[in-house]
Amino acid sequence: MKKIVVLTGAGISAESGLKTFRDSDGLWEGYDINEVATPEAWQRNPALVQDFYNQRRKSVLEAEPNAAHYALAKLEEKYDVTIITQNIDNLHERAGSTDVLHLHGIITKSQSSINPNLTYDIEGWELRMDEVCLLGSPLRPHIVWFGESVPMIEPAARICTEAEIFILVGSSLAVYPAAGLINYVPKPTPKYIVDPVIPDVKLQNLIRITEKASMGVVALVNELMNDAAGNE
Repeated sequence: MKKIVVLTGAGISAESGLKTFRDSDGLWEGYDINEVATPEAWQRNPALVQDFYNQRRKSVLEAEPNAAHYALAKLEEKYDVTIITQNIDNLHERAGSTDVLHLHGIITKSQSSINPNLTYDIEGWELRMDEVCLLGSPLRPHIVWFGESVPMIEPAARICTEAEIFILVGSSLAVYPAAGLINYVPKPTPKYIVDPVIPDVKLQNLIRITEKASMGVVALVNELMNDAAGNE
């Protein structure tokens, strides 16, 4: 099976009704990111941060995967597929994708506030302030906040070097270090970008699909499935 690596950003989740991480005005759901998405914010007002992510988690659990999520899951019938996502929702998994790497964490898990390697599944949508890890430290969302390192970036880079087909969906390539992953993809590898606004990148073997994810990804997956069937 050919190896497909998919990098997804906020655009694919937006079509499921989840707002993109950061609007053009720098706000996320009306909040300054410095108030809800930094370690300093947690130190200043952990209750505010906890409530903010509880509401985001509730929105994620109420949302449904869209056609693009389901199409990417279908690729596994004919390809070895790894999805690297910048998104903190679990819509890829709920659509059926089995190999998903979350660069920025996942909102349905919590972590110890002193040891990020201690993680726990969250039952339902609410994480309470009195819930603690086995070390007795309060649990916080399992999210990589601004100013924190991205521990999954090195595994993601290694996966990108193995790509025989690379697909970028719904990302403006504005957030680093995630945006740099495309540079690890081998030059001869076909690279597809699906987005209404294609990022300004100069890459070999680049195919631009100027569509929303639900349209462009479905069409691309149908094409790739037909190619695989023709090679059997």
